[in-house]
Amino acid sequence: MSLSARDRAASARPVRHRPAGLLRTAEDLRDAAARFGAPGGNAVVMTMGALHEGHASLVRAARERVGDQGFVVVTVFVNPLQFGAGEDLDRYPRTLEADLEVAFGAGASAVFAPSVDEVYPGGEPQVRITAGPMGELLEGASRPGHFDGMLTVVAKLLHLTAPDLAFFGQKDAQQLALIRRMARDLNFPVEIVGVPTVREPDGLALSSRNRYLSADERRTALALSGALFAARDRLAAQEALRARAAALPGTQDRAEALSRLGEARAAADAHAVAQAAEGCGAGAVRAAARTVLDDASRAEPPLVLDYLALVDPADFTEVADDHDGEAILAVAARVGATRLIDNTPLLLGATMSTTFGATQ
Repeated sequence: MSLSARDRAASARPVRHRPAGLLRTAEDLRDAAARFGAPGGNAVVMTMGALHEGHASLVRAARERVGDQGFVVVTVFVNPLQFGAGEDLDRYPRTLEADLEVAFGAGASAVFAPSVDEVYPGGEPQVRITAGPMGELLEGASRPGHFDGMLTVVAKLLHLTAPDLAFFGQKDAQQLALIRRMARDLNFPVEIVGVPTVREPDGLALSSRNRYLSADERRTALALSGALFAARDRLAAQEALRARAAALPGTQDRAEALSRLGEARAAADAHAVAQAAEGCGAGAVRAAARTVLDDASRAEPPLVLDYLALVDPADFTEVADDHDGEAILAVAARVGATRLIDNTPLLLGATMSTTFGATQ
């Protein structure tokens, strides 16, 4: 990075300490942490580069948590272990100069961009982290071995950076859940912090892979976020209708209460409730998302669905139709040669559990 570029990046944020700059070796990282780190105030944001506003939001969240005097390290490392056969390791963008601008502009103290030999001296590691049952679902089923490679490098980088806090985006929800589980199961002394997904103005979740999309492919790709928004809105409408039904005097029966509203929308919702388990909305959520994705499968170019899943955030298993509580609606699909993922958190049955109470 040129001096002028570093000066511009450093001046873009009002911090009181000088950034440690670009670090290439574990020894350099340890020296910088000794000089600039503070007990309880060290944070890391792990990336594979090609930084965008989503990554910048993670860095800003880290800076806000640790304060101006904290030490925030952004790692930039394209990890070969998490790319399977036929995936885009060689194609994955390397834009270190631009990454430094984004990282320092958002508040990083240092960027750790090691070589593959620095992270894996002597070649690929013989001992690795295994993701377990959760790592075989959804993304793990589509990309065998991906999560083992991801957790292995995250574990190594946690050891190298020794942070008090580590920040990850909620867009990669299954990855975040697995990292939290690894930290808990293996007693890593670090707080794992999830940061909400950042979206482009049209709703597409920010991703380094978005740059591969043509204009036509991007229009089709909007179905991923569109499906999530449709499901979220359908759930909100259903819960609002149920709340109105619950407020009607003289009945504790959901289907009867919905019918008594005397509206066409109420009748449709009563039918949806009858088809799904009482009070949960899981069936309506899946159906609303599926409709949008089915339409996109007939677009040109078409969306090729990998999976649509409504899962328990604790273990990423599919929730039952009678599920009440937190859930994640996750989707993955290909448009042209580009594979994209997205998700949204949902709360199922919240209105019904508070309004109908013991009659559930």
